[in-house]
Amino acid sequence: MNILQNIIVKQKLTENSKAELEAKYNNKKLQLQKECDQLLFELKKLEKTKKFQPSSLKTHFDKEIHNRQEKIKLLEFQLDQLHMLPIGSELKEKEIQGIVEVKVGDRWDDIKTSKTIIIKDGIVDEIR
Repeated sequence: MNILQNIIVKQKLTENSKAELEAKYNNKKLQLQKECDQLLFELKKLEKTKKFQPSSLKTHFDKEIHNRQEKIKLLEFQLDQLHMLPIGSELKEKEIQGIVEVKVGDRWDDIKTSKTIIIKDGIVDEIR
């Protein structure tokens, strides 16, 4: 019999993966900055058309800009945490579901414990 089980995928931090994560975080941060600038530009453009009520328009745009600024703060925190992590640390990347075969005579405790896959520079390094 086969059953579905959650499997945790972790990434082992190396110099390469640390640099890739840092670049990914910086790119996301830059994209969010551009979105904030674009929203400010759109707000000014719409205010000039006078088709919308200025107070509700500003409230809506301020909310969107605030959401992006919060995401930027979170990315900055993640970057700070990344710089503190030593090489060899394991970061939880995601959870996936896998099929586990169960046979008569298998130890249930061994089956029900969650499995973990360790990735090192994009290659499966270990399965626990």
